[in-house]
Amino acid sequence: MKKLILITTLCLGVSACKVNPFTGQKTLNFYPNSQIFPMAFAQYDQFLGDNKVLKGTTDAHMITKVGQRISAAAERWLSANGYPGYLKDYKWEYNLVDDKTVNAWCMPGGKIVFYTGILPITQTETGVAVVMGHEVAHALADHGAQRMSAGTLQQVGAVAGNVAIKDPKKRNMFNQAYGIGSQVGVMLPFSRGHETEADRIGLQIMAIAGYNPDEAANLWRRMKANSGGQAPPEFLSTHPSNDTRINNLTVWAPLAKEEAAKFGVTSYK
Repeated sequence: MKKLILITTLCLGVSACKVNPFTGQKTLNFYPNSQIFPMAFAQYDQFLGDNKVLKGTTDAHMITKVGQRISAAAERWLSANGYPGYLKDYKWEYNLVDDKTVNAWCMPGGKIVFYTGILPITQTETGVAVVMGHEVAHALADHGAQRMSAGTLQQVGAVAGNVAIKDPKKRNMFNQAYGIGSQVGVMLPFSRGHETEADRIGLQIMAIAGYNPDEAANLWRRMKANSGGQAPPEFLSTHPSNDTRINNLTVWAPLAKEEAAKFGVTSYK
């Protein structure tokens, strides 16, 4: 049994070789688009049916407009860099939901939701583009499938430990240590890495779409002010700290402009 679990884990790891076109690095992902996209689309439709989606308003039109510009910029970059068919299975959709939560999110395949609660912080169309670029980047980099893949391996590790350890007391100690260790030492850093990656990719594609990447750091300064300093330590969070993001975005903004210049974009909204 232990050998079977080990072999299964190794096979999953070997089969998880999909390259992120924006980084050139192999990713942990063994869920094909044909499997994960239909599930995501169904969940998204159910969410829309259960919530108040705003249609026809100025803000709703802006969300759609920005989303279309950002996803078109992503397609331009992918086509120019040897990935012309990368987005063929994506079904982009951008919806504004009436909810005071300060948040936005994206499901695999390009299904995006903005909550009205984030609009006072984005403030402008360019501020929306910062958030939109980040959310589109999650979809482009298959972060949802990667999280599912990592969760599967985490479960396999737990099963392996429980099978291998016969003593009930030792097994209980293992489960407690494994639960905390795998979460704090693996899953949370994995999630923070995705957020950082989405920040960088998003900055690049928003610049190609014609939005000023300098605004990204300003948006996160507003996010920090809105939080009132209430945040867990970074190592216990799924996201980098506000200060980390502000520093990163400040450094990356000139690089995003350099990339946009390759597409003839030298002035911004």
